Amino acid sequence: MIIPVRCFTCGKVIGNLWNTYVELNKVQSTEETLDQLHLTKMCCRRMMITHVNLIDDIIKYNRYENTLNQKVNDVKKE
Repeated sequence: MIIPVRCFTCGKVIGNLWNTYVELNKVQSTEETLDQLHLTKMCCRRMMITHVNLIDDIIKYNRYENTLNQKVNDVKKE
């Protein structure tokens, strides 16, 4: 879903590093990226490597957004 703000195990703040991680990971290896971000503990590395960003996929199923779009379309038809 959304990258956690803190590491579940040690409590280090890692949420602010996600965008940098994604950008750096495009041009260099994952190991180099994590070292550059100073993520030396295995638990923090695990949090970054195993995170799957699903928010864009899940937002499609927001029932409130769909009903809002339906109401707008109904008003346009009238």
